[in-house]
Formats: sequence, structure tokens, C-alpha cells
Amino acid sequence: MQFASLVRNVSPMPRFKLVVEYDGTRYCGWQRQNDDPSVQEEIENALGVALGQQTPVVGSGRTDAGVHARGQIVHFDGDEVEDLFRLKGSLNGLLPADIAVSDVTQTRDDFHARYDAVSRRYHYYVSTHPTALDRSFRVVVPGDTDFNLMNGCAAGLVGTHDFSSFCRTQSETTNRQCTITAAHWQRESRDGYFFFGIAGNRFLHGMVRAIVGTLLEISRGKREPASIIGILARRDRRAAGEAAPAKGLVLEEVLYPDAPAGDVA
Repeated sequence: MQFASLVRNVSPMPRFKLVVEYDGTRYCGWQRQNDDPSVQEEIENALGVALGQQTPVVGSGRTDAGVHARGQIVHFDGDEVEDLFRLKGSLNGLLPADIAVSDVTQTRDDFHARYDAVSRRYHYYVSTHPTALDRSFRVVVPGDTDFNLMNGCAAGLVGTHDFSSFCRTQSETTNRQCTITAAHWQRESRDGYFFFGIAGNRFLHGMVRAIVGTLLEISRGKREPASIIGILARRDRRAAGEAAPAKGLVLEEVLYPDAPAGDVA
């Protein structure tokens, strides 16, 4: 296939948007690193071959090592693309099997995947019994985990708060305020399968995993059910629980002002 023939030179360069799904198991995270494989690097390499030119990309957020995505949004600038469907097929032929592009569209020239996003939605998946097929994407929790109790506690997360207590200590982010619009555990159709859904305008480094780990500690009786409010007030990572494993976390959806509101469920 002649990948370079997908484009023709025009000026100024138009902007394109990708919807990307990936299994983050073998990656150091979304962001390109010097010595470790990243999702960003794989996408930029594939675009470089398909478009015949070096093509930097911008993602809607930097998922951590081992975290997955079903709806990561990416933008890039390039020459005009005559056939977006063909470009999508070319990218999926070039990318490794654990990364897939589900949609390619041309967007407005000033669209920004990160700064224009108004809401992000994550799910954290667990099961109360061992699972072979879902072992890379779901964490096993004790059978007596009290999801109703954790839901009552999670309600204290909704609203605008300083989430320093749920942010990794090495994070360079100085603004720790986030607005959470929904946070709850939901039972799935299969017996013993649950997910924690959380949506908000932004999330800090390691925030969702720290929240899930803290809620699980409350269920196990290691913390008082009313402790969430106090943990938030402390603004100290040492006040919260251990982060839950990365493999259960999925970035499900990123919403923009011109998109319909999504559902946490």
C-alpha cells in the first residue's frame, strides 16, 4: 500500500481527531518516554509512515503505566487527507494489536484534545471471583466487599474539592482542584462483576486508583465510612489509602462542548 499517497500538500494544515482504544499493559503510559514504550510513540510512528511525514500528536490526558483506554482522544495537524477511511485502515494495519483507532475525523483548526475537554469518564473494573479471560483488565476483590457502603462514601467525592490527598506526591501539578460530577459503584450483568464509574472535568496523577484503593479499605473495615471528607480536608497523600492496581482502570470517554452528555453507567 502506498501510504504517502493518502495526502496532498495544502496550506495551512488542517487538524484531525482520532478516537483511540488501547490495552495499556505493556506501556509506560500514554506519554512518550525516552527508554520505555508508550502509546503516544506508537501512534506517532504509525502516522509518520501513513502520512509520509513526522506527525506529533496531542492526547486528551496522560494515562498512567498499565492503564487502558476505550475513548482516548488525540489531535494532530497534517496535510489534507483525501480518504479518512483509508487512513484509519492504514493506521490499524501499522499499529500493534494492543492499540486500535476506532474513528478518524477532520476537526476545526483550533480544536485541542486536552484543553477543550469538559468531562472525562473512567471505569474501574473488579470481580468478586477469579477470572481467566478478564485477568488483564479486572481486579479481584473479596467476596464480602460492601459496594453499598462504598457508594455511600463515594457520594462525598461529588462536587468541587482539592484532591491533593488522592494525587501522587511526585506530581508537578499545582492546581489540585477538580469537579467530580458522578462517582458510584455499579453491578454488571454477570454475577460478581462490578465497576466504579467516576466522571469529572479533570483528574490528577493517580487520582482514580487512589480513590478506589481508599474505598476498598473502607469496605474491609480499615477506615471509617465517614473518613472520605476528612481525607479530602487533609490535602495530604498519606491520608488516603494505597492505590488500586493499574490494570482495572479504563479511560472510557472524553466529552467536548459540542458533544452530548455521557453517562457514568
